[in-house]
Amino acid sequence: MTRSGKDWRDLLFGLFLVAVSAGALFATRNLNVGHAADMGAGYMPRVVSLGLLAFGLFFCGRGVRRAGLAIEPVQLRPLLAVLAAVGVFALTAEKLGLAIASVVTIVLASFATREARLRETVPFALLLSGAAVLLFIKVLALPVPVWPR
Repeated sequence: MTRSGKDWRDLLFGLFLVAVSAGALFATRNLNVGHAADMGAGYMPRVVSLGLLAFGLFFCGRGVRRAGLAIEPVQLRPLLAVLAAVGVFALTAEKLGLAIASVVTIVLASFATREARLRETVPFALLLSGAAVLLFIKVLALPVPVWPR
């Protein structure tokens, strides 16, 4: 990796935090803020957003002031594998049930790396799926189908 005149990682992360903060401040603009002794519905979102804005500005300033490593080009394989896994889970969780949808999601997400082996991924997916069923169905008692209808 080559060195760059700016630390683009810090700068872009700071800009991301500033954008999220601006969106939250805009979304909560009509809520009553109140004050510390009598908090309104918009008090905590506003405080958290302003804190996030401060961190964002800090990272932006740090990114501009110091040199950093150049950003590597985006690799499509991990990006597409994770997006496909999330999309497939969203589309199949209700139809196939939590158990099957989570196994399929984990197997799809494993394609993000070349190091994943199917003989390691499938047992892990089964174990994680079982844990998800126990957590969401038994412990949290969420009304999520476990198996296909």
